[in-house]
Amino acid sequence: MDKALLIKNLCGLLLDDRRQDCVDMAMENFPFVDSSPQKRQYSRYQMCKVFLRDGFIDRYSGKRLLFPGLIKLLTNEFPDIFKYHRNWKMSATHMIYWDLFPTSDHLIPIARGGQDSYDNWITTSMIRNSAKSNWTIEEIGWDLHPRGQLEEWDGLVQSFLELTNKNPDYEKDKYVMDWKINLLRARKKLGIE
Repeated sequence: MDKALLIKNLCGLLLDDRRQDCVDMAMENFPFVDSSPQKRQYSRYQMCKVFLRDGFIDRYSGKRLLFPGLIKLLTNEFPDIFKYHRNWKMSATHMIYWDLFPTSDHLIPIARGGQDSYDNWITTSMIRNSAKSNWTIEEIGWDLHPRGQLEEWDGLVQSFLELTNKNPDYEKDKYVMDWKINLLRARKKLGIE
């Protein structure tokens, strides 16, 4: 139903002194959804499972994304190119972090009654996650793209693993190492070798 027309109809009922009909119509067609705040934080392990399941595809745009540990490895290797700010300050962080860095998002936002569960988590880019905020994809006119296939695109996980195996110095970076450990755990859990 067109929400603006619904409000027009409510105004008409109010003008006719039909308050209870207004309440009934609003409750049926445009109710307030009270959702208590829930903790919304994923572990790197949980995110790795979602990224692998979704084939490193941004489910909102269909774009390919990169494994987070690889992006940080590139920053370590080329700090003047792939700049990074620990608080993601836009003027001090390369766009690769916003455009190609995957994150998990609640398809149905928690604030809109969605569950904080694996089945409601999807892969998206940081920029899309930021733009979506607490809106549903229907409200912002987006479509949900299908999951990718790891055989076609793996987020350059294999390159990341080969680079860290070739150069043990990369593992001195706690951030890179943490992503690697959680990636390997998630691959094992999902039966990916």
